[in-house]
Amino acid sequence: MADWFDDYADDEGDAQIDEYDITATPNDFNVSTLFNFIESGAVRIPGFQRNFVWDQVRSSKLIESLILGIPVPQLFLYEQSRNRFLVIDGQQRLMSIYYFVKRKFPRKEKRVELRAIFDREGKIPDEVLHNDDFFDDFKLKLSEKLPNQKNKFHGLNYSTLGDYKIQFDLRPIRNIIVKQNTPPDDDTAMYEVFNRLNTGGINLRPQEIRTSMYHSEFYDMLYRINSDERWREILNSDEPDLHMKDIEILLRGFAMLIQGEEYAPSMVRFLNRFSRKCEAHEKSQNNYLERLFLSFLSAAEGLPSDAFINSKNNRFNVALFEAAFAATCDVAFRERRIVQGEMDADEISSLERDKQFQDASVEGTTRTANVEARLRRAKAHIAAL
Repeated sequence: MADWFDDYADDEGDAQIDEYDITATPNDFNVSTLFNFIESGAVRIPGFQRNFVWDQVRSSKLIESLILGIPVPQLFLYEQSRNRFLVIDGQQRLMSIYYFVKRKFPRKEKRVELRAIFDREGKIPDEVLHNDDFFDDFKLKLSEKLPNQKNKFHGLNYSTLGDYKIQFDLRPIRNIIVKQNTPPDDDTAMYEVFNRLNTGGINLRPQEIRTSMYHSEFYDMLYRINSDERWREILNSDEPDLHMKDIEILLRGFAMLIQGEEYAPSMVRFLNRFSRKCEAHEKSQNNYLERLFLSFLSAAEGLPSDAFINSKNNRFNVALFEAAFAATCDVAFRERRIVQGEMDADEISSLERDKQFQDASVEGTTRTANVEARLRRAKAHIAAL
C-alpha cells in the first residue's frame, strides 16, 4: 500500500542530527529494577516494534546467562521525560525477564492480542496473566550439558531458583539511556536514533515513531475515526495502512485546521510539535474533535468516491484533502460547533484545478509559503460549513 497516496513530506530530506544536542549515558540497572520499571509503566515498548517472538528455549538461555553472570547485549532506552523511557533496542530481552518473573510464558497464537493489551494497559492485568488460554507456566527449558547430565536450572521457575534468586534479581544489565537535551520542544533527531538502532536496515516512517513517542488519548481518537467506513471510502482504501500513513493524513488535517497559521517547516517538526501539544488535551477537547470530524464525514457523504483522488496518478491527494478539511471546518471549529450542511464537489474540483494551488503542490510542497498558499486558496474556493 506504499503508493496509494501522494506524499508531500518526503521532499524534506533527512533530519540533520548535528543541529541537536543528544547524550547517551551508560547505566547498570539490575534485573529487579528493570522489571519494576516495566511493571510500573516507566519503561514502554513502542507501538511500531514487533510482537514478542522468542521461544521458551531462547528466553531460558538469557535467564541462565543472567544467573551465571555471563555478559548479555546492552539495552538502549530513550528518555522521554523523568522516569519515562521507550525501548529503542532490547524488547525481547526485557520481555523475557518480565515473563520469567511473572512465571508465565505467552502462547504463540495469543501474542498479537497480548501486545494490544500491553499497549493499552501498560502491563498484563492479573486476570489475563492467570488465564491459561494466554499463558503457559514459564519453567526454564535448558539442554543437558553432557549426555545424561541434567542442567541444574532446567525445570526451575522464578520462585524455585532458591539461592540463585537473589543473584538473578541483583544481576546488572548495561543499558544506554539516550536523551535529547536541545531543542527541548523538537524530537526530530530521535527519528534517526530509532532508525539506526532498531530497524535492521528498514527505515521506519515518521508516523510510526511519532505514534509511539507522542501516544495520547488524542491518538486513540485518531485510531477510532480511522476505522470509520466513510473515511475509508474517502481514502479509497479498505484497510488501515501498515505504516500509519492514514493516521498521518488525519493528523495533518487537524494540524492544518488548528495550527495552520503557525506552520513552519519541516512538516516532520510541525507534526511533532502538534502531537506533543495534543498530549495535553482534555477529554472534552478530544471528544469535540471527534464529533467535528464525524460531522465532516456526514457533510462529505454526497461527494463522488474519487473527490480527493489525484486524477493524474489515481493516488490520494493529501494536500487537497487537508486544505479542503481545514477550509470546510474553519468556522465550525472557531465557533466550537459541528459542521452543518453538505460539501460541494464542484468547489473541490475548482480548488484542484486552481493554478496557484497546483503550483504550491508540485515542488517544495512543505515550504511555509506553499502551505499558506494552499490553505488560502482552499478558503477562496470552499465554503466553510
